[in-house]
Amino acid sequence: MNKVKSNYKSKLAYYKLAYFLKDYINENTVIVCIGTDKYIGDCLGPLVGTLLKTNHFPLPVYGTIEDPIHALNIDNKLNEIRLNHENYNIIGIDACLGNRENIGEIQARDFPIHPGKGVGKSLPNVGESSIVGIVDSNANENIFSCTNNIRLSLILSMAKVILRSLMHGYYLYYNDDLLV
Repeated sequence: MNKVKSNYKSKLAYYKLAYFLKDYINENTVIVCIGTDKYIGDCLGPLVGTLLKTNHFPLPVYGTIEDPIHALNIDNKLNEIRLNHENYNIIGIDACLGNRENIGEIQARDFPIHPGKGVGKSLPNVGESSIVGIVDSNANENIFSCTNNIRLSLILSMAKVILRSLMHGYYLYYNDDLLV
């Protein structure tokens, strides 16, 4: 299992992540963003999905603020995606919990997301590869309570780095393909 990680504040975080992602992204890739806009801590995925669509990302994107993929609809949405995109590889995107000192870290990985794991839910794995953003400490037992202290500015900043990473990763893949 390989992964690369960078804090969203690092000036070249997007490039470090993009260079890793270029090996996992191609014209047969679907981006699946997990989460809900009902809780700031869980809106990283849908915010990334919305930003990708707003910026005309050239690959299929599922999971936006307007049409999120969350615990209540994930099974149906994944079945729909698989029907519409047979033999496509999925890059899953989600918020996650981690150590307090790792808050703000974004990881690109060559293994799936395990949505809901941090809050004790058992949901299907998403993707052959994944991007996660550590938005809070796993010491907080109820990340999605109404009283959490996660700042929307953190989520938005991380989402912008993930957007740039995917855009640049696709660009690197596309240009490598042209050179062959």
